[in-house]
Amino acid sequence: MAGPAWIGVDLGTQSVRAVLADSDGTVLARTARPLTSRRDGVRHEQDPQSWLDAVDSSIAEVAPHADQLAGIAICSTSGTVLLTDRSGRPVTPALMYDDARAADRRVQIVDADPERWATSMQPTWALPKILSLVADGYDLADHRIVHSADFVAAHLVGHPVATDTSHALKTGYDLVADTWPAAAFDKLGLPLAAFPEVVLPGAELGRTPAGVPVYAGMTDGCAAQIAAGALAPGAWNSVLGTTLVLKGVSKDLLNDPTGAVYSHRHPDGGWLPGGASSTGAGVLTELLPGEDLDAFDRAARELGPIDAVIYPLTKTGERFPFVAPQAERFTLGDASGKLQTYAAVLQGVAFIERLAFEHLVSLGADPVRSVSLTGGAIRSGYWNQLRADVLGVPVEIPAAPDPAYGMAVLAASAGGSLTETAGRMVRVERVLEPRPQPLDTLYGEFVAELDWRGYRG
Repeated sequence: MAGPAWIGVDLGTQSVRAVLADSDGTVLARTARPLTSRRDGVRHEQDPQSWLDAVDSSIAEVAPHADQLAGIAICSTSGTVLLTDRSGRPVTPALMYDDARAADRRVQIVDADPERWATSMQPTWALPKILSLVADGYDLADHRIVHSADFVAAHLVGHPVATDTSHALKTGYDLVADTWPAAAFDKLGLPLAAFPEVVLPGAELGRTPAGVPVYAGMTDGCAAQIAAGALAPGAWNSVLGTTLVLKGVSKDLLNDPTGAVYSHRHPDGGWLPGGASSTGAGVLTELLPGEDLDAFDRAARELGPIDAVIYPLTKTGERFPFVAPQAERFTLGDASGKLQTYAAVLQGVAFIERLAFEHLVSLGADPVRSVSLTGGAIRSGYWNQLRADVLGVPVEIPAAPDPAYGMAVLAASAGGSLTETAGRMVRVERVLEPRPQPLDTLYGEFVAELDWRGYRG
């Protein structure tokens, strides 16, 4: 049946993905274009122009499948930032979400407003990178601070645009007061005029030359949460790819004195608490380079749980469910064989996931009643079931578990309720019920080891 359809765009690290979906959630078309990055030690950059080329060709491919193209929304990696001139042309590369060149600027930022940033500010957030660019000689009086999704949206509508509360969070925006922190920025020598206007996700930013509305999006973690339909208290989304990201819903803002948990604004009101761990599936490619992981997955089903666990840090330092810059990977038990290594990593991620939910509930989040799984790791059926078993709650596999689809849902909700729109459009492909499992003792030993090493404070 003919009707309106919406495009969601996910501006990722390795690719741009676009999804076209109609009002009942049917995916009409999808496509992807590759992206390349430049890494040099702690530096990680992309060419903003490459985003535009990839987005233009992606939209051109999926748009003809729509009878009526009703809107576009874009998500991108959280904390990725660049400078443009006043007309919107880029003057710097994009400093990516995990670029750590400005880590030493964190102290300067905390000194400017300790109460605000002593526990929350992290060294790879956008604000330290902005100070680094200023130190490199860029005068913010002549430039605009732009997040990656903003840059692409401006390209689509032909003029600079506002940013959304989600992308603004790691640039220092005060979500409670709903304003940029002028006094703190003044101490840092950052002119307010360089920062964009901030609007709620779903606000119209402008229209394309063809008259299609472009709506303010959210960061990729929030976009995946929308795609999973985890938008009510007690429902959570766990995104597992290279690293692990958890997102949920709370009526009230959760206060985490450790700084591990931060919250986005829910477009319908309330908050989206969560955190991003430094653990995840990325360890598998490091420990088992070139191996057939699908074959290991099939073998792990026969092997079952083992009495070994690897704390699967992808790099030194942990961000969530605790903050420990000194944290390092370790192994408990015998994981000397390749299959045992594979199984021990999977169990380690599941343990961190469980610990993260326990931490969130300790802060006042609603008890976990279900978890939607998204991210590249859901291709592992064994891992999906293991996570259900370790968490002790049902896990759901959404039919379209990707951030681009979440942005199509957000675009479709413009002017209405995101929760209600997701309830109509998001479908669950299957549900995995938890089974009794013998890992509780090993989990307790794992947590005790984290404590003995001083990682949990």
